[in-house]
Parts: sequence; C-alpha cells; structure tokens
Amino acid sequence: MRVITTENNWKTLSTETVYENAWLELSHRDVINPSGNKGIYGLVKFKNQAIGVIPLDAEGNIYLVGQYRYAIDEYTWEIPEGGGALEADPLDAAKRELKEETGLVAEKWTKLGRIHTSNSATNEEGFLFIAEELTQKDAEPEDTEDLQVRKVSLQEAVDMCMRSEITDSLSVCAILMTARLKGI
Repeated sequence: MRVITTENNWKTLSTETVYENAWLELSHRDVINPSGNKGIYGLVKFKNQAIGVIPLDAEGNIYLVGQYRYAIDEYTWEIPEGGGALEADPLDAAKRELKEETGLVAEKWTKLGRIHTSNSATNEEGFLFIAEELTQKDAEPEDTEDLQVRKVSLQEAVDMCMRSEITDSLSVCAILMTARLKGI
C-alpha cells in the first residue's frame, strides 16, 4: 500500500518572471519534481480572485451572460463573473459583478464554495455565490464587455453544461452545485 502524503514534494530551484501585466504574471521555474528529477514549470499567477454568481429568481430561473471570449476565440454563455482584488471580500466583488453585467441587485446571498480554475498551471482561486430576491436595475458593463443577458431555467442551464454548451469552469461548477442544492 502506498503512503499518501500531503506535503509539498516539489523544490523550486529558480524563478524568472517572463511576462507581467496588471492582471497576471507568467513565470518560468526550474524545479526538482516529486520523483527527484530536474524539470521546468510554467506558472500563471493571477492578481485577482475569480468571482462567479448564480442569479436565481423565485421561479427557478437563472441569468446567463453571453459574450465573445478573446482567449478561446468563441462566443460563450456563462454566469455573471469577473475579478475581485485578492485582499477584498469576495462577496463585495460578487455584488459588483452582478450589478455591472446584468443590472440585477440581490437581497439574499449564499456562498456556494471555492474552486481552483486550472490548478495545473495557475494559482487562480474562484469564489461562487447564489444571489436571490432579485431586483432589476440598469447594467453597468465595462468598456471591454459587449454582453447579452439570457434567462433560462436552472434545469436548462444544467442541460447546457451536460451538452458542453456552457464550458466555463466557474459557470459549470456553480450551476451544478446550485442544481444539487435545489434538488435538480
């Protein structure tokens, strides 16, 4: 039987920042890997936390946001999401993102959980919330956002995830977690 260890079994020999901007830092690292061999590792460190919100109305519908995503060269449907400062309360960022992208304001908030979006290459940490008791106000999108808002049932959103029509990791996790909580 193999002994399971939860200790860090990597050793970093050197780190070089090869690119950096206001949102992320890309570094090249020379390492000793868990089997004791020399190797390399590329790491993307995000300068914000990822935030995702499931706006859930009284009829069991959620609101998705559609937009063209430059990094994957595709139009996507996803939950309202964005970034929040690392030192800030994730709930404050969730409230801001919901209002900004959909114009919705919520009276009731539930924290769904914390995820790592792609832990083999990045340290990005995501926080997921359900927003309920919704009121519609004016949206305030950023100048980089050309958004469409679409209301679907929670069941339809689950089906969209299962058909790979929703592929964003924050969205898939939050939708499936919410469905589980709501008995779907």
